[in-house]
Amino acid sequence: MPADANPVQKGDGPSKPGISVIIPTYGREEVLLDTIDYLLKTEPPPSEILVIDQTPVHEPATAERLERLTASGAMNRICLDRPSITHAMNVGLLEARNDIVLFLDDDIIPDKGLVAAHARDHEEPGVTIVAGRVLQPWEEGVPADDGAGLFRFSSVKRQWISELMGGNFSIKRRTALQIGGFDENFVRVAYRFEAEFAERALAAGERILFEPEAGIRHLKAERGGTRSFGHHLTTIKPGHAVGAYYYHLRTGSLSERFRGMTGRLCRSVTTRHHLRRPWWIVPTLVAELSGLLWALFLASRGPRLLDGGDRRGTT
Repeated sequence: MPADANPVQKGDGPSKPGISVIIPTYGREEVLLDTIDYLLKTEPPPSEILVIDQTPVHEPATAERLERLTASGAMNRICLDRPSITHAMNVGLLEARNDIVLFLDDDIIPDKGLVAAHARDHEEPGVTIVAGRVLQPWEEGVPADDGAGLFRFSSVKRQWISELMGGNFSIKRRTALQIGGFDENFVRVAYRFEAEFAERALAAGERILFEPEAGIRHLKAERGGTRSFGHHLTTIKPGHAVGAYYYHLRTGSLSERFRGMTGRLCRSVTTRHHLRRPWWIVPTLVAELSGLLWALFLASRGPRLLDGGDRRGTT
């Protein structure tokens, strides 16, 4: 991910605008409740927490706690009848009360100053999109910058970047609506939906500011979320593949699209897992080719974007 060579200097805005935190969730129980509790303890907490819940039935203890949090006004909750990360994010975008929305994963530990850091950056002229720092479980003790000039979301350098990680970024609501929100053709695991969104934003003249002080630790919970669609190395279903092929069909020149798709197909069956367990090659090829056919169908009908209007309270 290319990044500007020059670090960005900070501003010191006197006030902090309201932020709506949007948390799409699917199949998560205690870790979702923990995430909400952590957010309520940030300094300051967000002025709105909007949970877009796609879980068909929660465990009784989780359902009771979510109801109590909603009744107390600590959060709002919208229940959807089918899992789709892009649709859930669009619903949150449309329903948010504030002019800045912060999208977060449902299995995180936020830094105490997460909301304040996002809010502060949005006070600077020309800043419409802020990407926050993300530490993955395996990055404990790993140097944040490897010295090779490659950007990582664990970086400690404030800079302009060209991609997003969907689990910790904020955007001015009107900007997100103007560029159409999130493409709902990214289905199931929705791999690369953030990259496509970032490319549309950059093409519209926006810039993405990486802010290391707006940090989270991603827990990568084993249950729920994208894990609900199985492991990409051991599934015959196309849920992990369709987004990647749709992305390649939607971006780049014809030759870049062809190289992207053929490269994905080749890499999918040449992993160490497949070299050690060759009996998984055929099921993986079935999953990949099914995902490609599905992506071709989705691409043939065009992107599924928002119309750019502000429809608060109408979804």
